[in-house]
Amino acid sequence: MNAPDAPALELAGLRKSFGKTEIIRGVDLTIARGERHAIIGPNGAGKSTLFNLITGRYVPTSGSVYLNGQDVSGLAPYKINRLGLSRSFQITNIFPRMTVFENVRCSLLWSKGYRYSFWHMVGRSRDLTEATDAILEQINLTARRDLPAGVLSYAEQRALEIGITMAGGANVIMLDEPTAGMSHSETEYIVNLIRDVTEGKTLVMVEHDMSVVFGLADRISVLVYGEIIATGTPEEVRADPRVQEAYLGAALEAEH
Repeated sequence: MNAPDAPALELAGLRKSFGKTEIIRGVDLTIARGERHAIIGPNGAGKSTLFNLITGRYVPTSGSVYLNGQDVSGLAPYKINRLGLSRSFQITNIFPRMTVFENVRCSLLWSKGYRYSFWHMVGRSRDLTEATDAILEQINLTARRDLPAGVLSYAEQRALEIGITMAGGANVIMLDEPTAGMSHSETEYIVNLIRDVTEGKTLVMVEHDMSVVFGLADRISVLVYGEIIATGTPEEVRADPRVQEAYLGAALEAEH
């Protein structure tokens, strides 16, 4: 049951082990509704594992994940998605042979009530077409509407994936390294897009580019060896000596 006053996400004592190796070691974190929250940390810190625990790809060894006040620990990813959480992946995840329009339309089917009604002629649905076109306009891909998704530029494919992520109407959006491998101009394009399309929603992202993190995030959590060593505003995290020692100083130097 969705609790109106509950945080968007709450992690309580979250742990994950693979065999004898403990990757996530007792994470506690609360993310408010409407907050843009970044999770940063060195390679091997457990960021992707934490993402996969929240989204249901992995089952926690112990601890709990709450989405809008509801315990979703161990639920299948599609069930968590239908409760209001959607995610992107590090590797672009689209249907390259389908058109840009068809990619977005597919992601709208469940939320628009089509579900398992295979006898519906979705191409004749004005409501579905209008909703798809609205998302394409929002992600600046209207001009690419009828092209196969596979011919888009890398940044455009990432934009399409963000549109697919948004299409189900989720109020919690999780983006895994959305600007990885991009040029400066591509990064600027995607950052502006993320800022626009997540307005009023909760955003959780893993990101290595510190200019993106400090430009987008309201709060930042720093994960090191499976533990959160600091959470705060960008200014608080930047000034934290533990963060500087463990990660941030080296990360900032690497960008210059």
